Amino acid sequence: MGEMNKLKEIVSQFIGEDANVEIKPLGKGHINDSYKVVSGDGEYVLQRINHHIFKNIHELQDNIRRVTEHIRKKLKEQGVTGIDRRVLTLIPTRERALYYRDATGDYWRVMDFIKESKSYDDINPELAYRAGMAFGDFQKMLADLPGEPLFETIPNFHNMEARLETFREAVKANKAGRLDEVAGLVKEIEDRAEEMCKAEKLHREGKLPKRINHCDTKVNNVLFDNDDQVLCVVDLDTVMPGYVLSDFGDFIRTGANTGAEDDKNLDNISVDLDIFEAYAKGYLKNAASFLSGVEIENLAFGAKLLTYMQTVRFFTDYIDGDTYYKIAYPEHNLVRTEAQFRLLQSLEENFEKMRQIVREAAAQ
Repeated sequence: MGEMNKLKEIVSQFIGEDANVEIKPLGKGHINDSYKVVSGDGEYVLQRINHHIFKNIHELQDNIRRVTEHIRKKLKEQGVTGIDRRVLTLIPTRERALYYRDATGDYWRVMDFIKESKSYDDINPELAYRAGMAFGDFQKMLADLPGEPLFETIPNFHNMEARLETFREAVKANKAGRLDEVAGLVKEIEDRAEEMCKAEKLHREGKLPKRINHCDTKVNNVLFDNDDQVLCVVDLDTVMPGYVLSDFGDFIRTGANTGAEDDKNLDNISVDLDIFEAYAKGYLKNAASFLSGVEIENLAFGAKLLTYMQTVRFFTDYIDGDTYYKIAYPEHNLVRTEAQFRLLQSLEENFEKMRQIVREAAAQ
């Protein structure tokens, strides 16, 4: 019972004492532990924030506050009703803080629970179109966020140059002695390295701006109502400055793969162009109004870039001896690497088609 009393004690810091409060585990997040809280005055989500991944909780929570307040303001200006279901609401502690640190050094936050909502793990073109609209609208609303840039909650998260530097250090160190068996794959990574650093180069030349990105654009981070209309985008921990290519590309990487991320059968893996097209249309319907020509021209490249980046990340971990990603069996990171690389090859084969789809969607 100790654990439950501890959770009740933490919840009381936010919503006061309630003898009848009920707390149950919620969802299966990889990063944070979540609970659903039902009390006399409402329903909430309690989360333990993983401070090993997010090292600066104060700045993290301030990002989320700034983002949600700005979206709320935009929704009010648009005359949207039921705003509390259209944007996350942070609940402050009784001391007006946006998080609570317990005696053991763990960090906690509470948000309103969005009722009568659902999310999907599987995808079809219709959902991809709606998710595209949701993420496009999210970026559009935040394109004019006032004040300083947002804090980078995970520094260099989508910086390809930094990821390659880490990869090359891993290759040099060869900690797990695995290099001989994967030399061919190392060459494939290096052969593409220069092209894949294009975004950083365009940014330095002043041609590709940094904007506010979600940085985890999976379909299950969009909440839908019971009629499958978009309510809002959730999981805002990684919202930070970046290139829109990242958000577009990561959705395609995760949503438009006909196989699994760790598929052992590489014949299962290819890019699903119906999902690519649906997402591009939905995204550009809302985002075309604020994107530059250079951004639109490189959206399809974003799909290659994020798939390459994830290949490099899995591969780096394999060469290092599996220190970052959880693995289910010894070769798991190599299987993931090869599966991502196969998706990259499919994107390369279909690249001109993808660019054409984006051009047509932008023209509409």
